[in-house]
Amino acid sequence: MTTPDDLPDDEFAAELLADEEIACAPPRRGMRTGFTTGSCAAAAAQAATTYLLTGSVPTSATVRLPSGRDATFEVHASAVGDGPDGRWARCSVLKDAGDDPDVTHGAEIVARVWAMPHGLTLLRGSGVGTVTRPGLGLEVGGPAINPVPRRMIVDEVTRAMGTLPGVAVEISVPGGEELAKRTLNGRLGIIGGISILGTTGIVRPYSTAAWRASVGQAIDVAAANGIESIALTTGGRSERFTQQRLAWPELAFVEMGEFTGYALKQAERDHMRHVVLGGMVGKFSKIAAGHMMTHVAGNQVDPGYLADLAAIAGADAATIESMRRANTARHVQEIAIERGVHRLFDVLAAAVVERCRAEVGGGLELGCLLFDFDGTLLAQAGTV
Repeated sequence: MTTPDDLPDDEFAAELLADEEIACAPPRRGMRTGFTTGSCAAAAAQAATTYLLTGSVPTSATVRLPSGRDATFEVHASAVGDGPDGRWARCSVLKDAGDDPDVTHGAEIVARVWAMPHGLTLLRGSGVGTVTRPGLGLEVGGPAINPVPRRMIVDEVTRAMGTLPGVAVEISVPGGEELAKRTLNGRLGIIGGISILGTTGIVRPYSTAAWRASVGQAIDVAAANGIESIALTTGGRSERFTQQRLAWPELAFVEMGEFTGYALKQAERDHMRHVVLGGMVGKFSKIAAGHMMTHVAGNQVDPGYLADLAAIAGADAATIESMRRANTARHVQEIAIERGVHRLFDVLAAAVVERCRAEVGGGLELGCLLFDFDGTLLAQAGTV
């Protein structure tokens, strides 16, 4: 099973920012995939740049997705005009989320482009949120456009610029501020609109039951092939980081996603000897707090719990209070590193092991690998 990435909670906050591209199971048979707001923004930006350069109205734009495949988008609307910065061109693409229940399905993603003396500047237009709090991996005060969509927009505009020395690209979403009220952007301090998201460029319709079943099946297959030690990871990035640490066969790695309790019990039923959990601060803080089903819809990250662990780790009162006021688990992590409270990660990893041991008893050897968002090992606990 392949999930888009470690999207949940503050690990790029994608699950919290919108109901888009939730890390999930493959689509049920017959269900259509769709495209992320990031893919649509990149296509609109490419089309607008081409329009500005050539003066010809584009009818479509073909972009390269992060997976390496190409996707073609129909241009919904286009216009040109003159403004304080000179001639501009504007194109839009309608988001098609396929059969996924996505709040941004049908939204118009608009890019307006005008020439600059040099470089490429990415700007927030109406309906796109502004980041007002730290902890999201995005610049405070900047547009809520996540790293992969930013890269896609830059790549597509650069390819289309031709003789233009530089451009400014403004992304907007008509009605985006209203759409954002149906997401958790406000709680994260993203105001004024939606976020431009996506890690694979594709939205896959999800089925929680199918995903859960596929986790169990993956553990069954490992057991049937004589594997006694498996790694349960919270997502694609966590799996890659764990694979770099453990020289185990491919079948030993299972992306459990949200289903920690179910995966542990399945491993116990299949008579596994050893389980190592790989993940990041957001998911692991939920597991340590006793939430064996970690989807954001049921359980949100509690910075106060992490602050309590920081107290155990010896943090001073001011640091503990800063953590309690933190926006996300990622923000807590940043505070801990900045203030030198590295023992917090050891305490958290040990708490994950103890909570999982309480879930399944003493039948499994348990270990934990806690990673930073770039793959740095912050802590390990138990038997690894």
